[in-house]
Amino acid sequence: MNNKPVCYVPSYPHPEVYSGVPSFLGLPVAKSKEDIQGHDFAIMGTPWEGICTYGGFTGCENGTKTIRKASERYGAYLPEYDFDPFDHFSGVDYGDAAVKNGDRDFTFESVRNYMRDVTNSGAIPIVFGGDHSLSYPLIEAFAEKYNGNIGIIHFDAHMDNMDSFGDEKYARCSPFHRLYDIPGFDPKNLVSVGIRGPRNHFGAVQEAEKYGASVITSFEVKRKGWEACIRKAIEIASNGTKAFYVTVCSDALDIAHNPGGPADLCGLSSYEMAEMLHACGLSGAKGFDFMEVYPPDDLHNVSSHGACWMAIYMLNGMGQRLLEERK
Repeated sequence: MNNKPVCYVPSYPHPEVYSGVPSFLGLPVAKSKEDIQGHDFAIMGTPWEGICTYGGFTGCENGTKTIRKASERYGAYLPEYDFDPFDHFSGVDYGDAAVKNGDRDFTFESVRNYMRDVTNSGAIPIVFGGDHSLSYPLIEAFAEKYNGNIGIIHFDAHMDNMDSFGDEKYARCSPFHRLYDIPGFDPKNLVSVGIRGPRNHFGAVQEAEKYGASVITSFEVKRKGWEACIRKAIEIASNGTKAFYVTVCSDALDIAHNPGGPADLCGLSSYEMAEMLHACGLSGAKGFDFMEVYPPDDLHNVSSHGACWMAIYMLNGMGQRLLEERK
């Protein structure tokens, strides 16, 4: 593709999605939904933080800026697989969905419409947040394309499936309970990976089981190995579905690998997550989001760089799968 993402090329252009913010990996910028047509991947941002569930605001709405800024350092070629998706496919950065601070209804509908622009174009969405409540409108719009017949692999330390946080049913601790009600979606095709620790509500696992959703803890990943666990997750998400979507909260990673996120220990290593995301791409995932990077806590922007790495491993696997599908 023209403007193929590369690193160590001094003259490589980095267009801006808006003033002072480069496009992800220097991809061309889509200014309208028509500009997405004919491309295989579309990057989009959801720069919003809703209700706080503990302490003060995290600043995660700024993650769409800091992740894009970190991406200036990278291309998409990975020597581990000797593959670059942009040798074969093209992508654009569609910028950020419009949001209104404090206005969840406006923001969620804007996010749905932005996601519809991408999925209706035929491009695969790669999304950066933002708090994890935004995965609900994203997945809701993604599901429309497949009449709800989708699977979901959810990487997180926490189940995020409380029915509500006080009176708020759309808080960042509740999006996966909202998914249970998406028309045509069967929760038996939802699996949460990396779950662990004392920041889970006492009824969370039982609530998932009640709806038929599955749980793979981080301890299971350590004991059984990442390969066996992601194979199980992909089987659950793929069983009888038309497509599956992968959503990541940064705290699925151990705090040692995610300094710009919550202080959740005993989590996945960056290696484990990279391998599992790459495997999801190879297995045909058709959508991806990465949420909950907290720039104010992120010394040296490490977690934003981590989000870039994880997205590139996902893209690499997706590209290899697309190449096989189009032969």
